[in-house]
Formats: sequence, structure tokens, C-alpha cells
Amino acid sequence: MNTNLIRLVAVALLVAAPLPVLAQAQPKAPAFMPAAPVVSDVQFALGKELSILSGLNKGFESLIPGILREMQMNFTRTRPEIAADLDKVLKEIILPEFNKRTDEMVDQSARILASSMTEPELKDVVAFLKTPAGKKYVETQPVSMNRIMQSMDSWNRDLSVTVVDRVRAEMKKKGHDL
Repeated sequence: MNTNLIRLVAVALLVAAPLPVLAQAQPKAPAFMPAAPVVSDVQFALGKELSILSGLNKGFESLIPGILREMQMNFTRTRPEIAADLDKVLKEIILPEFNKRTDEMVDQSARILASSMTEPELKDVVAFLKTPAGKKYVETQPVSMNRIMQSMDSWNRDLSVTVVDRVRAEMKKKGHDL
């Protein structure tokens, strides 16, 4: 079956669904999360689709394995004899259990995104992300953002040194050596 047809059917079912069914998609945020603004069910659905299409969910999903790796290193540093059992517990029990928790952040990000844009804007962004250019944009984000962060780090260090040099020069004109 054509994937576009499947998407159209899914959207049609979503739009045609009774409001009580859609309202269930917006459970109250867990107590440890700040409350997100209330949005319409349609905005929430679009926000969730946007979260997934933009790859935010992948970012949330990648956090848990990182936490578990760090925990494993910390525990086995002082208790190397538990490494095999700990590895098994983390991979077979803990990881699957906590991977489900990423849904909480996907829903939270959906509410935040949905409250930040109008319904037509959400629809436009979702439509863009479904285009080849939108898919390419999402695909290149991790590498691009990493490179941008590296550039920003270098820029920040250079800017800090330059500002300090300029302040020293201006203060020297006023008779102060810093």
C-alpha cells in the first residue's frame, strides 16, 4: 500500500475521531515536568507529528542509553565483578522500561510546539518536513548542529579573548592596567 495513502488514511481517522478519544492523547504531564500550555487536540496531534518528523524523539531516545553507559562505568569502576550481570539487567530490563518514558517528552514537546505556532503554521511545517527537502533537512541536522556547536565554541573563545583585549586597551587609556 502506498505510504502517502496510509498517511492520508491515518490523518483522516485522526481528524474524524471523536473528541474524547483525542483528548486521551493529552494526558496530564508528569509531576516532574513543567506544565505545558493547553492546546487543542488537533494542535497536539500536529505538534506530536512535528516532534517525530523533526527527529526530536530520536534525541530523547538517545539520552537513555547514554545515562545507562555512564551508570555502568560508574558501578563497574568499583565493582568490576558485577559487569556481566549489570550489563544484562541494563539491556534486558532497564533499557526497554525506560525507553517507554521517551513518550513523555515527545508529548511534552508536542504541547510546547503546538502552543508556539498556529494550527496553519503547524500544518505548513509538517507538510515541509514530509517533502524531500524537509527530510534532508532533518537528516542533516545532527551533523550540522554538531559542526555549528564546534564553530560556536571557537567563536565564543575568540570573542572572549578579543573583548578582554579591548577592555584592557580602553582601560589603559584611562590609566588602569588590567
